[in-house]
Order: sequence, then C-alpha cells, then structure tokens
Amino acid sequence: MSNKVAFDELQPQIKQIKRVELPTMPMDVYNQQAENLAIWAREDLSELQARGLTPEMLDDLEKRTDASRYAQGIWFKERHARQEAEMEWRAQSPAAYELRDRLIDEFEFAFYQKPSLLARVDEVKKGSGHADMIQDLTNLALLGKDNQALLESTNTDVALLDTALSTSDAMATLLAMANGEKAEDNATKHLRDQAYTYLKEVVDEVRRYGRFVFRQNKARLVGYQNSYKKAHS
Repeated sequence: MSNKVAFDELQPQIKQIKRVELPTMPMDVYNQQAENLAIWAREDLSELQARGLTPEMLDDLEKRTDASRYAQGIWFKERHARQEAEMEWRAQSPAAYELRDRLIDEFEFAFYQKPSLLARVDEVKKGSGHADMIQDLTNLALLGKDNQALLESTNTDVALLDTALSTSDAMATLLAMANGEKAEDNATKHLRDQAYTYLKEVVDEVRRYGRFVFRQNKARLVGYQNSYKKAHS
C-alpha cells in the first residue's frame, strides 16, 4: 500500500484524534523505527501471538506508518514553500518599497499645484507596514492613471504605474505565502501531529508486548526499544 493510499484511508480516524502528542524525535527517524518494529515483530509473531498480539495489529502498524510518512511529507512541503516565500520576500520587498517611495516623490512634484491630489498622496504616506505598502502601490497606480496628463507634463515614467500594479499583486501573493500560519498553529502540522499520535498508539502497544515477551532475551528485546531515545538520553 502506498503512503498516500494509507493516508487517504486512515484520514478520518486520524482527524478524530483529540489529545495530540508532539514528536519527541525527528519524524523521519520515528517513522523508520515504526517500520523496523513491524519487520522485527513479524519475526517473533508466534511468540507474540501467544500473548495476545494479532497479525492484524502489525498490518495496522504498517498502514499507520505509511500514513504518518505522507502526513509528514505534506507538512514538510508546505513549510518549505513558506520558507522559500520568506526568502523571496526579503529579496524583493526593498525594491517594492523603493518603487512606492519613488512614485510618491514623482506625484508630489507633478501635483504641486493640485492640493486635492496632494492630500490623497499624503493619505498614502500615513500608513506603515508591508500590507500597507502593497495597498499603497495599487492606490498610487490608480491615482496616477487618473491624472496621467499631469505626470506626463513632468516627464514622469508612466510605465511605472503598470509596474506598481503588477508589483502589488505579486508582493501580496508572496506576503500571504510568507506569512502563512506559524508552524505551531498550522493546520497541516496539526494533522501531521495527529498522524504521529495515531501511529504512536500502536507502536507503544507492539513494544509493550515485545518488552514483556522478550524481557529475558536481550537479543530480541532490543528490537522493541527506542534506539533513538537510548542514544540521546
């Protein structure tokens, strides 16, 4: 069964998880440990079955592992896209601010005998912040297009008006991506954590059987222990 198929099949149960636990180790490590556990336990199936573990429990372990991997992949992709957008914003926003400021200078020069137009430019200058800058570009572009003759009379590059509109659209999209919900509140991360919790339920249960059945057999007991936790304790 593919990771996506398992995720799609188990998603209703995963979303029912209310008391969500957070991973205490990297998810790629945990998912691999879960897969290793399933393989290890199948070698001991007869002994484990004698104490009540069923083959279906191991099937479920494998399916939940696949679903957890897919949920982790979705969140990783979204987080990576947000980080890329943050980098793009840092790279492109200075030019957008510079364009906004240039238009203000051009408008104040061209409209110096038009108090009503200067008042509208002053309104634009009052705001602050990224969202305000994005809106300023649109406002200035539309104001400029309505008064293009005045701008042309001072040899203002009126092509900047279309540039301002396209820049406003592009920066709005980029800011929305960069400002996506923070990781701790992100719905995709919450679903990943639910998938982890759902997987952990069966991992803990299989380990409980294994640690009891092989409590006197160190060679087999090791497969039911958390190797990452032991190595980092």
